Amino acid sequence: MTDLGMPRVGAPDQKRTAGVKPAFDDHRPPDAALAGDCVHCGFCLPTCPTYVLWGQEMDSPRGRIDLMTQGLAGEPMTGSMVQHWDACLGCMACVTACPSGVQYDKLIEATRGQVERHHRRSLPDRALRGLIFALFPHRERLRAVSGPLKVYQRLGMGRLVRRTGLLERFVPQLAAMEALAPPLGKRTDLPELIPAQGEERATVGMLTGCVQGEFFPDVNAATARVLSAEGCEVVVPRSQGCCGALSAHHGREDEAMRYARSVIDVFEGAGVDHVVVNSAGCGSTMKEYADLLRDDEAYRDRAQRFAGAVLDVAELLVELGPVAPRHRLDVTVAYHDACHLAHAQGVTSQPRQLLRGIPGVELREVPEGEICCGSAGIYNILFPRPARELGDRKAANIASTGAALLVTANPGCLMQVASGLERAGADLGMAHTVQVLDASIRDLGVEPLLR
Repeated sequence: MTDLGMPRVGAPDQKRTAGVKPAFDDHRPPDAALAGDCVHCGFCLPTCPTYVLWGQEMDSPRGRIDLMTQGLAGEPMTGSMVQHWDACLGCMACVTACPSGVQYDKLIEATRGQVERHHRRSLPDRALRGLIFALFPHRERLRAVSGPLKVYQRLGMGRLVRRTGLLERFVPQLAAMEALAPPLGKRTDLPELIPAQGEERATVGMLTGCVQGEFFPDVNAATARVLSAEGCEVVVPRSQGCCGALSAHHGREDEAMRYARSVIDVFEGAGVDHVVVNSAGCGSTMKEYADLLRDDEAYRDRAQRFAGAVLDVAELLVELGPVAPRHRLDVTVAYHDACHLAHAQGVTSQPRQLLRGIPGVELREVPEGEICCGSAGIYNILFPRPARELGDRKAANIASTGAALLVTANPGCLMQVASGLERAGADLGMAHTVQVLDASIRDLGVEPLLR
């Protein structure tokens, strides 16, 4: 048995079967030319989380590309193929590592669109995915469940549930959701317009996000304060919705396109210079709207302009340069690269530059920093066992730095790593990059970050 809880099977039979429906249709199949760029050099292997865990060729990027090539050659889509593609976290570490420039990100997303159209999943899998996509992209629904969740947390019921081990044994996916939920506090709603402090240097729109907005409102509030302190007028449209990242990353193409069009409509009318994002997964998808909507004549050019205006908050702050004074924070910081910030967007130096610009901050690098923490959007819910292994591995590497504070730039990473650190008994504070900047600019000291 694999760590996914399914039998390990090899690559599908390469013998062509007459009359069998091929794996891929003609609508956006994985690009054969892109698949052909892979020269099987193996540089991707030590950076691929599933290959690191299992050492199986078909659970490496080049192995998955081989399966795509078989599908492009007319082989039928098999459960074995889907299993190996599903096991991919989509972390894109292989894209960074590849010396041949293989665009695995485009290949796996195209493949997942084909899987969603042509593969019939089991009833439990369909039900779980249905629940996830009926809840997470809808902020008002997340808000509706946050009240009961707060009561559940305040009564300490989570500790009791985890102590019995029954949920973990019988419904590990729901156990993962329960364990990942962050402590919920007071909800913070931002005003639609936050004026710049001092001379106005830019007008920016701010994506508040779904999980970020409901489960990490303090991150959004800190983002708005920092942008304002650095001379940005911040526009927060109330009508904004999901950016479509989860849908795009899991092959739900039509759904992702609907979300993307809505986001473009909202921010185009906001009169902003840039659209700022503080969630790595959201930012990577929004920067790819031009590709997502390439066949939509009404939105193609608009999507290209919009994508060019999207910046991660760290990118914008470094581009503008600091004007707000930084006060001293005496703290050792381990910075964790969120995969969709580092590998998908190539944003690695900017968060470090911002943190090093704070007097007193000592930055420490995390060993095996290129290996995903196991969050990967909803991967840690769909496949909790390998995600937990990766989370525990990441937690051990973070703890080994001896840092007092872990900093990252993605809500999924914050939840996943917090869970791993709790299991390891490691006592670290956790914060988003902008929360550290906010504490420094407002001269709050280190204590609020370490709680």
